[in-house]
Amino acid sequence: MSNVMIIGMGDMGERLATGLAAQGRTTRLTLVGRSPKRLADTAACVASQTDCFVEPVVADALRRDDLAEALDRHRPDLVVQCASSQSPWALFGRTDAAARAVNGAGLALRLPYQLPPVVSVMRAVRDAGYTGPVANLSFPDVVGPILRPLGLAPTLGLGNAGIMLRRVRTALRISAPTGKLPLVRIVGHHAQVFGVMQANEPADANDRCRVYLGAEGRRRDSLAYRAPSLAPGRIYNRVTAGATLPVLEALLGESEPLRWSVPAPAGLPGGYPVRITNGQVTLDLPPGQSLEEAVSFNERLGRQDGVERVEDDGTVHFTEACRAAVADIAPELADPLPLDGLTERAKHLDELLGQPR
Repeated sequence: MSNVMIIGMGDMGERLATGLAAQGRTTRLTLVGRSPKRLADTAACVASQTDCFVEPVVADALRRDDLAEALDRHRPDLVVQCASSQSPWALFGRTDAAARAVNGAGLALRLPYQLPPVVSVMRAVRDAGYTGPVANLSFPDVVGPILRPLGLAPTLGLGNAGIMLRRVRTALRISAPTGKLPLVRIVGHHAQVFGVMQANEPADANDRCRVYLGAEGRRRDSLAYRAPSLAPGRIYNRVTAGATLPVLEALLGESEPLRWSVPAPAGLPGGYPVRITNGQVTLDLPPGQSLEEAVSFNERLGRQDGVERVEDDGTVHFTEACRAAVADIAPELADPLPLDGLTERAKHLDELLGQPR
């Protein structure tokens, strides 16, 4: 009997709730969201499709005490953090100058929308004495290493490296419609996902995600860019769900060991191959690939998202390119971002983008 708590009932939270309930190993779902009507509708819809018991809990992911109380009361086996203050797709399709500048700066500039719910969830986890796994979907490649020095990093992240793994498996299956696929291991960063999804292979081999096949880890980086191209949009959420559900199932334990690739295991920057056995996560790097070099590779790629470096207290410093992107509209948005400055920076972004809180 497995009890999973999903925090954040946006599109991805709903997809994961439906997927977990349908797969049958989760017998109880606790869905946490701040909109009573949407939460009730989602819970009723998921429960109506499966035999899973689904319980809605109205709570704001930013209210740490409420989350701690919910964790203590429901005692989940797994916590899935899907909440954000703004969807990463919120600016998709906008062509105004402010939106173009913020988009061009890299997703890191929007950390004030992505990071606060994760901080709140992880502090609530500590307050409640919860010791089970926490999987984070909110910009994990960057959020994990911000929280790692503070002892608040989730167990692992979701999507991204797993999406790239799925795309490689798609390319392999197209070339071999039947038979067992080889082990696929990925070292890569969120910053590479859009190129992989659009089958847009970087000219510079050093900018491609790293693909390792088989137990011996044969390099086949180009395979990440061989699946059919998908134009950017919320359709990507479908692939994210497909890359995420096997990880959640494995984290529940009592299943076959899973060899997969995930972002931010133990708060590392970017994504890495892992082995999940009885709910425990360990790195599964291919032969010849050192952790130190893989981290360095992912930190370099992280600059494409706008992150220059992260201090031990969680303060984020942005790249020169990120600062240049907003220099003409609001240069202060790219000032160093401390954890205690997230709320004010989010308000500033709201004002610039015309999105009142």
